This record gives sequence, C-alpha cells and structure tokens, in this order.
Amino acid sequence: MVLRVEGCFDVEIECVVDTGFEGFLTLPPSLVADLGLPYIVEITANLADDSTVATNVHEATIVWNGIQRQIVVLGMGRRPLIGTALLEDYHLSIDFCEGGTVLVMASCSPKQTNINSLN
Repeated sequence: MVLRVEGCFDVEIECVVDTGFEGFLTLPPSLVADLGLPYIVEITANLADDSTVATNVHEATIVWNGIQRQIVVLGMGRRPLIGTALLEDYHLSIDFCEGGTVLVMASCSPKQTNINSLN
C-alpha cells in the first residue's frame, strides 16, 4: 500500500490483511507520529478478544488501486493492518501456504439478478 504524506513524499507500507477488522487501516502509533498524520479524535476500539482499548484516530491519504483516497487510520498495534472497509468492492484471494500470494483486485463483475427468480 502507498501512503501519501501531504506535501512531502509517498511511503510504501507492507500490511497484513485482517478480515476481522472492520475499519480501513491501523498503523503503529510510532509510525503515525513519524508521518505526522493529522489527529481527529480518540475512540474506544473493541478488539477480537472482546476487550476494549482507547486509540487515536488520524486522517491519511493513500493510493489504492491507482486512486488517491482519504481514509481514517487507527493508531494502534505493532504492524499495519488492512481492514474490510478498505476491501469493500474488491476481490481478495489468498494462497494459504508458505510464501503464498495475497491478491486484492477490483471486482469486475457487477451484481447480477437471477432472472429465473423474477417469475
């Protein structure tokens, strides 16, 4: 993923896809500080183990599938996570093996209606 630091440069960030995370992106707080991402608000986030943690929300510009997008970033954790909000309208393919491939592709098939169900 490419994170665009306003007025400065682009940073390529290796991320883990987390299908249990419903947000856009998490970044370690130290990276958020290093990049100077604008602060929005503090929220309480619910984690996978059903615990809660206070975390800061920041704004970031990313380049996703060649398109510049403004998203919210949670400053938390030790490694960057891509959540399902960023994957919406995309196809995710994962090879679950050592050195396997992870592909995120724009969905090319529009939603279809089964015409047999219209009768």
